[in-house]
Amino acid sequence: MPEFVHQSVLLREVLQALEPRSGQLLLDGTLGGAGHSYAWLKASSPNGTLIGLDRDEIALRAATERLQEFAGRFHLHRGNFANMDSFTGPETCDAVLLDLGVSSPQLDIAERGFSFQREGPLDMRMDARDAVTAADIVNTWPEEELANLFWELGEERASRRIANTIAKRRVVRKFETTTDLAELIATSIGRGKQKIHPATKVFQALRMEVNRELDALEDGLNAAWQILKPQGRLGVITFHSLEDRIVKNFGRELEREYSVDGEVDIPELRKPKVPEARWITRKPFVASEDEVRQNPRARSAKLRVLEKLEVA
Repeated sequence: MPEFVHQSVLLREVLQALEPRSGQLLLDGTLGGAGHSYAWLKASSPNGTLIGLDRDEIALRAATERLQEFAGRFHLHRGNFANMDSFTGPETCDAVLLDLGVSSPQLDIAERGFSFQREGPLDMRMDARDAVTAADIVNTWPEEELANLFWELGEERASRRIANTIAKRRVVRKFETTTDLAELIATSIGRGKQKIHPATKVFQALRMEVNRELDALEDGLNAAWQILKPQGRLGVITFHSLEDRIVKNFGRELEREYSVDGEVDIPELRKPKVPEARWITRKPFVASEDEVRQNPRARSAKLRVLEKLEVA
């Protein structure tokens, strides 16, 4: 199996925004290959510390090896960042970092089933202990639910056509491999003039559903806010418009100087409240042209950072 080596996106911007210093504690909820964590521990020498989480056992092994020079300053755990408050207490962290999406090694290892470019089982689980695979969804979900999934999480315009084609084919033969599904999608909608592979958006939607990524993000943001100290900072790197919208809405609620009852914001019914957060920058950090040239997967990355305010 290939070595787990991941090129961390927006590394310079993460350090600039989180401002690591000696004595501080970072919780990295998406440890991956530990690129961000390595940089944090180096910048927070001599006694900055780290709690690292990842659902992927392979990533944890690689991260443990990479961080050995900082032995005694980090603690790594296999777990979902949605439950990060179970790994540390309230207001204990100076910073929390979430780098969402799938890492390069997960895409590159065929056996993981994330990529349509390499034949492998139609799996896509970040944590192999989870029960549901992409094959389960493709082979058992009703056609209409598949179409909704591809549209909502993949923003795939041909969602209904693809779902219909899948439903017809699986009656004859179940889907078992990534390339089998990818080839069917390409045949169904054609390659056209689009720059990305026709299966890209469907695979993205399946991955996000298998790993319940949007649910985990909402839970993780709330958990992060509980474990952050006042003046602590929460950084979130997103690669998808739905993820970015969740982060923006979360921050807007916290920075407001008023509260509302219910989901509709009626100005006449607003109640004054003390803001709980501020954005470090109004616009997100994005990758430089140089970084995108070196790592094309960084082109859609956005880093948003919130600072927790002291509330009396």
